[in-house]
Amino acid sequence: MSEPDSTASGGSAPQLRRVPADTTTSPHWQGLLNAGNEATFVSAWLALQCSRIAGVSAGLLLLRRADSTVPLLSVTWPPRDVDASDLMRLAETAYAERRLVVAPGRVGPDSRPAQPVALIVALPLGTTNEPIAAVAIALTTTAAKPLVSPAIVAEQLRWGAGWLEALPWARHTKDLSSDVTRAASCLDLLVTVNAQPRLSGMAIAVVNELATRLRCERVSLGIVGRNGTIYLRAVSFSASFKRESRLANAIENAMEEAIEQRGCVAYPPLPTMGRVVAIAHRALAEEAKASGSSTMSAILVGPHGEPTGALTFERHRAEPFTADMLKLVEGIAALLGPQIALQLRANRLLGGRVVDGIGDGCAALFGTRRPILKLCVGSITVLALTLVFAKGEHRVTAKSVLEAEVQRAAVAPFDGFVRAAPARAGDTVRQGDLLAQLDDRDLALDRLKWRAELDKLLQREREALAKHNRNGIVVLEPQIRQAEAQLALAEEKLARTRILAQFDGVVVSGDLSQMLGSPVEKGKTLFEVAPLDSYRLIVQVDERDVRFVAVGQTGTVALAGRPGEPVPMTLSKITPVTLAEEGRNAFRIEARLSEAGLALRPGMEGVAKINSGRRSLAWIWLHPVIDWLRLAAWKYLP
Repeated sequence: MSEPDSTASGGSAPQLRRVPADTTTSPHWQGLLNAGNEATFVSAWLALQCSRIAGVSAGLLLLRRADSTVPLLSVTWPPRDVDASDLMRLAETAYAERRLVVAPGRVGPDSRPAQPVALIVALPLGTTNEPIAAVAIALTTTAAKPLVSPAIVAEQLRWGAGWLEALPWARHTKDLSSDVTRAASCLDLLVTVNAQPRLSGMAIAVVNELATRLRCERVSLGIVGRNGTIYLRAVSFSASFKRESRLANAIENAMEEAIEQRGCVAYPPLPTMGRVVAIAHRALAEEAKASGSSTMSAILVGPHGEPTGALTFERHRAEPFTADMLKLVEGIAALLGPQIALQLRANRLLGGRVVDGIGDGCAALFGTRRPILKLCVGSITVLALTLVFAKGEHRVTAKSVLEAEVQRAAVAPFDGFVRAAPARAGDTVRQGDLLAQLDDRDLALDRLKWRAELDKLLQREREALAKHNRNGIVVLEPQIRQAEAQLALAEEKLARTRILAQFDGVVVSGDLSQMLGSPVEKGKTLFEVAPLDSYRLIVQVDERDVRFVAVGQTGTVALAGRPGEPVPMTLSKITPVTLAEEGRNAFRIEARLSEAGLALRPGMEGVAKINSGRRSLAWIWLHPVIDWLRLAAWKYLP
């Protein structure tokens, strides 16, 4: 190393002079860089501290470990020819009492009385309440090497304690660095996997990439079938292989051995695996017929924790798998498992998709999760059972129209003209009330004409009788009867010009008040009159429901004019007459109302419901759909 030379002449630039490096301490600094080996690290630290303090003859360090089975690690300096009993005793006292301890002791290779006595300085190290270590330093008391003050020794040791406090963090950093390296390898492999759209290409890419990265002679991938048996799917650097060969069976046995134990299995077994069965893996290693062969298998777990496959790694050389390799393989398997499961689901056939869908539904329904789904399914099940077993009244719904039981029509008796029309549709009339009157002036003249004709014939008859003219009487008799008939007809027509109500009732149709003086033809319906206390209900039942209807059945009808007051009814007649309305055929069924004296009017419409017996609620709601499906099947099926 170099440092500035301060003895140079004034004004000139400082010169550097070389200082020889201390080659004896360089190995200690190198040891401090090895944070993965605690023994090497603490030995280097103790040696470095003892070499930097004058008069140190021996030293001992007690380090607390995270492993509960080995709580303390102890090292001495120099490594040999040290009697560390006094050093250990004082270091343990300082560690337990959390204080500086200074006491004399012996540190020679033996405990002879002639051995010189040294001054031992022991103190705990650490900034927290719980010390991380304790160190004991033996200082010589000879005249050649003056004794250093215990306070200076303690201060020097406390300054150097930072290395010990940083040891867990350095170890953690090293572990994190290994984890990052493994994660990068896993992500690189995942990129390779995702570049393949199909399971076959992905399997070949996986095993080839793993064989190259992990320096394995053979890597195999197996997939768990529906029956739980694993099938070999891909072998590294092999386009095809015999599935029934001895090697394929050995690889599948090793994979099944790992799946049954739900963890990684290696041969030779690793210390971190604990007690595992590796019989199939040993057989696979022996199958290679190479000295020092080793095998390892890792299971691939799907997104729901079920095993979807396994990876088997083989090395045919004296290079067994390590714990770091095991962690890397476990990380790779954790990432590949969901990807393999997704590819398997994506490459299913229709039958497989249906089976998996049923399985997922059963798992969600009978598993420990999804309580809302279970509640909904339970409620639907209870509702369905209620609909199947509960009984209800089946009622046929149909349109209905109210008609009069008896309905009379007032027609024009002859061709004529309307003279008066006091009645209109909706008026209530009594028997004999005038509904309309036709013009009778022509009929009155006709009556006078025939009356005069009759009088003339009667006069001629009397004259013939007076003259005893038999032939004249015989000729006049038919003429007289004809005149009498014409006169009677004229009088009858005059009487029929007044159109009267035949009974008490209501005028259902007809309004001539706006047609006074208009001509009417003979036989034209002028008015329709219906009684007020005699009605019948016409129910238009759809042809699909007419099989449920029979004479004598009861029901209710809600008329549009009285929607809140349903009226009881009884079916009286089923007529074989159909009505086509809105693209459907309906049968005309007559019913009688069970209540009299209601304020009803003919022509009122409503909705009738006919009771046809008790059926299950499910049948009541679903039978229209079932009937439609039956008819469609009958129509389209051969």
